[in-house]
Amino acid sequence: MKIIAVIPARYEASRFPAKLMQMLGDKTVITTTYQNVSQTGLFDEVFVATDSEIIFGEIVKNGGKAVMTGQHETGSDRIAEAVQNIDCDIVINVQGDEPFLKLEPLKQLINVFKEDDNQEISLASLKIKLTEKEEIENPNNVKVITDNNGFALYFSRSVVPFHREVSYDISYFKHIGVYAFRKHALLQFSKLEMKPLEISEKIECIRYLEYGMKIKLVETNFIGVGIDTPEDLEKARKLI
Repeated sequence: MKIIAVIPARYEASRFPAKLMQMLGDKTVITTTYQNVSQTGLFDEVFVATDSEIIFGEIVKNGGKAVMTGQHETGSDRIAEAVQNIDCDIVINVQGDEPFLKLEPLKQLINVFKEDDNQEISLASLKIKLTEKEEIENPNNVKVITDNNGFALYFSRSVVPFHREVSYDISYFKHIGVYAFRKHALLQFSKLEMKPLEISEKIECIRYLEYGMKIKLVETNFIGVGIDTPEDLEKARKLI
C-alpha cells in the first residue's frame, strides 16, 4: 500500500485564529507538526493542505511540501481536494494543531488497514480514555462510543453515554482527531451532503456514520496537547 500523510491547515480557526502560526519554542505550531510527522518515516509523502498563503509560505520556507486548496467546511473536504490526483491507497489526516503526535499511534492506524482483509473499513481513528470529570464534560473534547468490535456508534460534544445507572462503571473516551482513510472513501465523503447531526455537533466524521460507512477506533495511551484554545497553547509550551 502507498501511504501518505496530509495535514489540513486553516489560518482562520474559529476558536483560536492564527493558532497554527503561534510559536512553540523556536518553531511555529504547524512547522512542528509537519516535521514531527515527517520524522516518523512511516509515509511515502507528507504535505500540508491549506487555503492560506501565510501557512503555505511557512511550510515551504522551512523545506516542507504544501499545496493550496480552496476554502472548505471540514479538513476532510480539504484533503480530498488535495489528494484527488495523487496515486495512493491510504491517506492519514494529521491535524495541524496536534504537534506532539508520536509514531506508535500512527502505526496502529496503518495496521488497521493491513489487517482489514475484506476492505470493509472506510476510516480509522484514535480514542483515549478520559478519567477526569472536567475533561469528560468539556465540549471541546469530542466523545466517542463504540461497539464490541471497536466500530464507532456515535461521536458527540455532549457527555455520552449518559450515566443514568450510577452503580454501573462506565468508561468515557475522547476522540483524537487523527484519521486514516481509504482514498476512495475520502473522495466519496467529499461528495456527500452534510446532514443535520454533523451540522449540529460540528464533527465531520459523523457524516460517515450518517451514510452507513464503518469507522474503526483504536484505543491509545498517547497523551499530547491538541491546541484549540490559548490555554492549550500554554500547556504545549510547558511541554516543550
